[in-house]
Amino acid sequence: MMDATTRAARTRGPSPLPLVGGTLIALVTAACTIEVGPAETVTPDAPVVPTRTVAVVQESSVPQPYSDLRPDEQTIVDLFEGTSPSVVYISTLTRRADIFGRTEIVPGGSGTGFIWDDQGYIVTNYHVIQGADQARVVMHDQTGYLATWVGGSARHDLAVLRIEAPPDILQGVALGDSDRLRVGQNVYAIGNPFGLSATLTTGVISALNRQIEALNGDLIEDVIQIDAAINPGNSGGPLLDSRGRVIGVNSQILTLSGTSAGLGFAVPVNIVLRVVPQLIATGEYTAARLGVTSFSSRVNQNVSRSQGVTGVLINQVIPGFGAAEAGLQGTNPRASLLGDIITEVDGDAVQTWRDLRRVLDRYQSGDEVELAVSRDGEMQTVVATLR
Repeated sequence: MMDATTRAARTRGPSPLPLVGGTLIALVTAACTIEVGPAETVTPDAPVVPTRTVAVVQESSVPQPYSDLRPDEQTIVDLFEGTSPSVVYISTLTRRADIFGRTEIVPGGSGTGFIWDDQGYIVTNYHVIQGADQARVVMHDQTGYLATWVGGSARHDLAVLRIEAPPDILQGVALGDSDRLRVGQNVYAIGNPFGLSATLTTGVISALNRQIEALNGDLIEDVIQIDAAINPGNSGGPLLDSRGRVIGVNSQILTLSGTSAGLGFAVPVNIVLRVVPQLIATGEYTAARLGVTSFSSRVNQNVSRSQGVTGVLINQVIPGFGAAEAGLQGTNPRASLLGDIITEVDGDAVQTWRDLRRVLDRYQSGDEVELAVSRDGEMQTVVATLR
């Protein structure tokens, strides 16, 4: 665990905001005026200047983009132009009381998201909208929509909003496979750092299978580490491979200054593919369950050591779940019987209850897992179906 000066910081604004009424939240302070309303065209505030005569430029004299770029440059240009219409700017509003006790609505923060499909679903980080009262989505063409909350998982730092927009302008993203990534391959991030919309940064995958801490204290596994510049406002934006496929959601940076130090982290798309459909369907994420409860970490540690193993001591086995069907046994204090101690799940060692939850989070309901358990000092293997 890193100390307070070096721990990974979420790419957000000054301070977390309270969750109000289960609606929304924000993180990076938005340097723009936010208006509440239906679909609208957003134009930045501009100073009033005297009227003056403007020369009309003939269309033929307007400079055209270069047509002789190097192939590698053209590839990146095509990637950006093909993907950026799917990336959106998210700004939030929060309610606060002034010194007279009056309630006012003020800008909360900003971040990035991307269009999931033509139904208007928008994927972003949970921390981008945490604690906000309203959220507004600005499209690539600068049309703005008020968003509604669909669902979120603090455990994965993922959230889904929805906007009522014409399907023909909702260009969903192409999705990749984060299990197939390799260190060294090129990556591209599109987002709104410091409120600067449609910003492209490039880099490579620096490492794979990192872990970062989620909002609820759990660990997000298999995180992608990148050196592409990620700054406040990039949160929730897509991380792309060279084919324009989303391979992750940019979430955190490791920094001493609060800005990019070349250490960014993205939630892998395979977690997104597991979590987002549940959020759309039910509004929340429910992990696959084995059907056991356990004891405190101290009890686990003491009992496991006494048995010469390291693992999770089962307290109760819940009827109707895979653990009961597989014949796992819980602890019976009255009979002075210890329950089974789970030491591995599909070959992955588990030492604590948190480890067990983390490993099971990789699976879906209906998956089978092979468990290594210690019972009365003897090791055995059982297969259980998750619910």
